Amino acid sequence: MQMSYAIRCAFYQLLLAALMLVAMLQLLYLSLLSGLHGQEEQDQYFEFFPPSPRSVDQVKAQLRTALASGGVLDSSGDYRVYRGLLKTTMDPSDVILATHASVDNLLHLSGLLERWEGPLSVSVFAATKEEAQLATVLAYALSSHCPDMRARVAMHLVCPSRYEAAVPDPREPGEFALLRSCQQVFDKLARVAQPGINYALGTNVSYPNNLLRNLAREGANYALVIDMDMVPSEGLWRGLREMLDQSNQWGGTALVVPAFEIRRARRMPTNKAELLQLYQVGEVRPFYYGLCTPCHAPTNYSRWVNLPEESLLRPAYVVPWQDPWEPFYVAGGKVPAFDERFRQYGFNRISQACELHVAGFDFEVLNEGFLVHKGFKEALKFHPQKEAENQHNKILYRQFKQELKAKYPNSPRRC
Repeated sequence: MQMSYAIRCAFYQLLLAALMLVAMLQLLYLSLLSGLHGQEEQDQYFEFFPPSPRSVDQVKAQLRTALASGGVLDSSGDYRVYRGLLKTTMDPSDVILATHASVDNLLHLSGLLERWEGPLSVSVFAATKEEAQLATVLAYALSSHCPDMRARVAMHLVCPSRYEAAVPDPREPGEFALLRSCQQVFDKLARVAQPGINYALGTNVSYPNNLLRNLAREGANYALVIDMDMVPSEGLWRGLREMLDQSNQWGGTALVVPAFEIRRARRMPTNKAELLQLYQVGEVRPFYYGLCTPCHAPTNYSRWVNLPEESLLRPAYVVPWQDPWEPFYVAGGKVPAFDERFRQYGFNRISQACELHVAGFDFEVLNEGFLVHKGFKEALKFHPQKEAENQHNKILYRQFKQELKAKYPNSPRRC
């Protein structure tokens, strides 16, 4: 009897343990199922609301570190360079939109962010101590309130070597302190800025365009270097990525993006069909048409506008380089740097295109993508000092072409 009772107790204990094990397995299963569902929900959430790759605090810390370094002097000793006020993670195989501007012309950055879906790199020039402070505060405000700036934009600052940019203190009240959105930052900039031509700064400081261009495209493989007041066609970044990802045959090729200018910038064309409508009625014309027609004539605009419509971006035809062609282009590999001795206005981009040609690059014009400059370019009137610099650049360009013969002694090409 006693043995039977012990057996029954052992049986019930075993049964209870089995039931508890089953219950635990069921709880584990439900937990795993819930976790899987939660992960699916999280994935779906981030598909619609992707997390920022970097927090605001991280970006602000980077900004303060860059400014606290005091910058470095360029090779001439005339300018102080602050790299990486804002940074972004860039895929080495990506296409970077590299641009430059004075502080006032940063207004155009919002339009570039809308049209160019990939990473951007911006070099900003501050001609005075006050502008250096404004550029610093702007970088701080943009990093705080503009997610696209944090995610996709690298920003660098250049100022005359006698100035140092100040580190902004968020506790100090200022005209940007009450701003709470990205649009408010650009609206405030529109009120305080006086946008105009970069090289007409009204100071005794020369605008270092080629230094700024090199800084903006630094570290990039493929880059499209443009002026800040230009707008790319819609989808250009995607088209370039798809084309470059499908083949590695573009080494040694400069893929030319035809450039135009529009009379009124209120309605910028998004695609080639819209551009051609405006072109036919004279609202759009080739870039530099009224200023330096030969500088872009080799693009062969009449051929380009008559190309058959295509859905995929691709090179349409080859154009031999000739002086003074200065096309906007995308190229990767060992692309020659812009010669930083050229400042202000004149021969700064022609010299780089000339070296690209001598270095062995071929120029192929893309079929669908394009750039549009805001406003017609008209004949320039320089201050006497600026006119002297333009003449200096003309003499320097002759010297530059002679230097290329020694730099590329085995090249059959000459400018």
